[in-house]
Amino acid sequence: MDARRRRVQHRGMEQLIAPAARVAALLRARRQTLAVAESSAGGLISAALLALPGASDYFIGGGILYTAGARAALLGIGPDQMAGLRAASEPYASLLARTVRTRLGATWGLAETGATGPTGNRYGDPAGHACLAACGPAKRVRTLRTGSADRPANMRAFAAAALELLHAALMAENQSDAQF
Repeated sequence: MDARRRRVQHRGMEQLIAPAARVAALLRARRQTLAVAESSAGGLISAALLALPGASDYFIGGGILYTAGARAALLGIGPDQMAGLRAASEPYASLLARTVRTRLGATWGLAETGATGPTGNRYGDPAGHACLAACGPAKRVRTLRTGSADRPANMRAFAAAALELLHAALMAENQSDAQF
């Protein structure tokens, strides 16, 4: 790999470190834990969180659920739970977040599912479509559409958006605590 490509990859990871650090600081301060279920981000969410020193304080684990077989084997989500759902949707992302949270015994579950590109998915979603969910003491769900067919760029964008969504959920929990 040439030096330019290494610099580009390093910059790609660097743009995930800041949102991961914000999330990590809040989780660590609250003594809360996180489990991650990702698909199209391909492990970048977990990698960004694990790149930080002290990740074992808050990161329990997770998986890359790229197929129905992986989803069934790792999270126990089978046809019955999938009835009426389709992948790459907000309800599906919510199911993943809830299930990974429960299965791993974490305070928070974070999930991402989408279509990175260069083409869309079999459900008709375009490249750059992702659904994200954070589930814990507060909940957040979001659909992201980057408008790009650039697979690596979409993977980074999905990971960054998932980390920002979790940060928003953590902040919402903080605000609701302050109201009582």
